[in-house]
Parts: sequence; C-alpha cells; structure tokens
Amino acid sequence: MIKNPKLYEINTRVWISQWGKNAGIPDIPPDYFTHLKEKGFDFVWLMGLWKTSPAVINDCCFSVDLVSAYNKSLRNWERKDVIGSPYAIDDYVLNPDLGTADDLAVLKETINSAGLKLIVDFVPNHFNAETHLLNKVPELFLPGDIDLLERDSYTFYKPHISQNKIFAHGRDPLFPPWTDTVQVNYFSDAARDFMTGVLEKLSVVADGVRCDMAMLPLNNVFHNTWIGVINRFGFKKPDSDFWTSAIKHIKSLQPEFIFLGEAYWDLEWNLQQMGFDYTYDKRLTDRLTYDDVQGIKAHLSADRDFQLKSVRFVENHDEMRAVTRFGKMKSLAAATVISTVQGLRFYYDGQFEGKKIKLPLQLGRQPDEKVSRTVFNYYNNLMKITNRPVFRDGEWSIIEPFAVSNDNSSFENFLVWQWKLGDERALVAINYGDNTSQCRIRFSAGNKSGEIELTDLLTGEIYKRDIAELNRSGLFVELKSYQSHIFSFNL
Repeated sequence: MIKNPKLYEINTRVWISQWGKNAGIPDIPPDYFTHLKEKGFDFVWLMGLWKTSPAVINDCCFSVDLVSAYNKSLRNWERKDVIGSPYAIDDYVLNPDLGTADDLAVLKETINSAGLKLIVDFVPNHFNAETHLLNKVPELFLPGDIDLLERDSYTFYKPHISQNKIFAHGRDPLFPPWTDTVQVNYFSDAARDFMTGVLEKLSVVADGVRCDMAMLPLNNVFHNTWIGVINRFGFKKPDSDFWTSAIKHIKSLQPEFIFLGEAYWDLEWNLQQMGFDYTYDKRLTDRLTYDDVQGIKAHLSADRDFQLKSVRFVENHDEMRAVTRFGKMKSLAAATVISTVQGLRFYYDGQFEGKKIKLPLQLGRQPDEKVSRTVFNYYNNLMKITNRPVFRDGEWSIIEPFAVSNDNSSFENFLVWQWKLGDERALVAINYGDNTSQCRIRFSAGNKSGEIELTDLLTGEIYKRDIAELNRSGLFVELKSYQSHIFSFNL
C-alpha cells in the first residue's frame, strides 16, 4: 500500500464540460492525468460516472431548499442545468452522456499509464428511486406496505416504474429520507450477494471505490434505522457485517483493490478493522474549523495505524469550500496541516484555485470564478514540498512547543511536527491562532559543533543557527496569524 498518498476528487459531469458542451470521456486530454501525477497525486476519484434516472428529477430536484441552493450557487441557472444527484444511481454502468464501457476501459488504462489509480463511486445504501432494478431484482430493496405508506408517505413510496409495490426511500437515521432513492435491504442475503457482485464488477473497471456513507450498512446502524420495518417483515440480523465478508471476497480476487470509506459517528476504526484501507477524518476538519489546537494535537496522537488509514481533507463535494469555511489565510494553514501529517491527503477540484462556491450535486453547470493567485501559488508550492520522499516515506512525530518566557502563552497556538528519513529532516511549525505568536521548539539538531542551515521551503529563506544553542534552548519561532514554516535540514 502506498504510504501517505494523495487523492484528487473531480465532479466529473461538471468538470468534463471544459472540453465542450457535449464532451465525454474520449475528449479528456490524456496529459491531464500526467499533470496530476506530476503534482504528486496517486489516486484520482472521478465522482459521478454512473448512470442515473431522469425520472426522479421533476419530483425530487426542485424542492424549496434545493432551489434556494441553486439560486445561491448559480444565479443564472436554468431547468436544463438540473441533472439529478450522481448518488441516485440507476445502475453501475457508465452514464451514456459520458461515453461507453469501452471508453471507460480506455480511460482506466490512460490513468494507470500516467501512474495513477482510478477511484469510482460505490453507493451501498441505496439506488435511484426509479431504478430499473426495482422490477428486475425487487428483493434487493427494503419493502413497505400500505399501512406504512399511509402513516409515512415521505419515507415510503410507490415507484412509477412499479406501481404495485411499495418500498422505503434511502436514509441516514439523523436526517429525512432522500426521496430520489430507494433503500437497499442489508438484512437480506440476496441484497448482500447482489451488492458484493456490484463490487466484483467495479474491481474490474477501477482500482478502488469511495464508499458513500459507509456506516449505514453496518448491522447495528441498519437495525436502529429500520427497526420498525425489520420487525414488521421479520428480517433477521446477519451474523456478520456486510463489509467484513464483501471486502474479504474482493481482496481475494484483487488484493490491491482500494476501499475508501466516507465515515462518521466515531465508526472509522470499526470500518478499518473490517478491511477498509482508508476512512474519512471529518473530526480533524471540524477541529481545524474551530481552532481547537489542543484537540488537533490529541487527535494526531492516536494510534499510528489509524493515522495512516485516515483521510485528511479541508473540503470535498459535501463540504463548504475551504476558503469560504475558514477564510483565505486560515484555509492555507489548515491545508498545510492536512498535507504534512500522516494519512491520505485529499483535495477537491477547484480547491487549488481558491473557489468559494459549493455547487449542489444536482447541478450540471458551475459558475465562473476568478482564480486566487495567492491560493494557487501556495498550493503549487505546497504540493511540490510534500512530494519530497521525507513526507511520503519518512517517520512522523509530533513535537510540543514551549513558551519563550513566563508571561508568554501564545506558544499554545502552535502545531509542530517533524519528519525523518535517513539524514533528512523536515520540521513543520504552524501558528494556528488569530494573532502573532511565539514559541521555542526543541528538536535534535545533531551532535556536530558549529551551525546548521534551516531552509524554509515555503519561502526559500535560509536560517543559520548554532547547533549547541538549538540543543540547549530550542529554536525560536515567531509567526503571524495562520502562517507556517516548513524547514528542511540534514544532520
């Protein structure tokens, strides 16, 4: 498994239009992926490849909240711009608007030739509410009955494609149902076999899957979400969780196939134990949002295996844009954190340009936004810096800064860690506070006498410091709000 890899997410249906109004996969320039590899990426996640069903758009994609979101993100939007959610999948075949199965095979070959791995969506919890599978494989889905429908017509429905049947919409227990979806029944052996078969199919056309809301199929979560239906129809809880058997089966066929799970509710470790290679680290994102420096340090001090399997991010298609969420300079400090700690470093298309607008997934067109040169140049430099082997293959350790003087408490704003690889060292110091702060950092500068040169890779500045002084008193650092040093030196 690649250590500390980088992943780039692309909203494919929107992104691809830069090569023409009706552009498809064959229109993507092959050197696009070569450029991604040159930036240091290992995985590219092409989000939204699969076929959806237009039948749900009129009924489900013009609610008051969605229209409000469209108005905020794309002021001149038209009805034709609403193309439905890519997470309401009809079937795991390439969306015909993007190309053919052969085109997808060529795309994977192109991506692999560039040195990247292709990640695609797997949405375990549900399918499109009007999927053709309702008639073809009805046992795949969670059923309802007329009594449930009459008592809760928002959760249960009669699909237009199959008016004589009643099913449940997909849902997360903390939110209302997604009315453009139908719920998969994970207490059905037939459903589990079918979804494992989907994963088998995906393991041939891609190198890995990003599993949407990976906690929802867990036995306990599914039971608690659907206990009324489960009891009504007499479904029995399986002996083991779906992921345990499904991942084991796929790995027996494709040992290098990657499972990346969107996960919340402190279930990340559980999913890793079931075989997930990586799980979302939303808790770090939240702590970065709220300037929780002590919480960040505690979080990053967790077990190394957990850290290496954690997906670090400051934005993605579900989150606010980082510049909007954090503010410009704080977003760059947060990006420095997630780019220089252990784990999978995850970036979203448009993040490097400093885009501010979160686009609803139902829209197929995005607004024009100016590129922030400050953000673009910073990320360009940060990606080059973190491509160094020390940030990939090195040994990471957190360092506790200390006060410059008795009346100095601003040292508590600092996040500090070090990477070691052979004789090479990288020392990262980030002032994650809203005021100019000072600290001292004690680290091993070696046993030689004389001076050591510390090169700040972010600015190119070179600092010469006495080795004996560093070992005795530590390195003095002063940084303005949300500024960083990434020092490189050799012992």
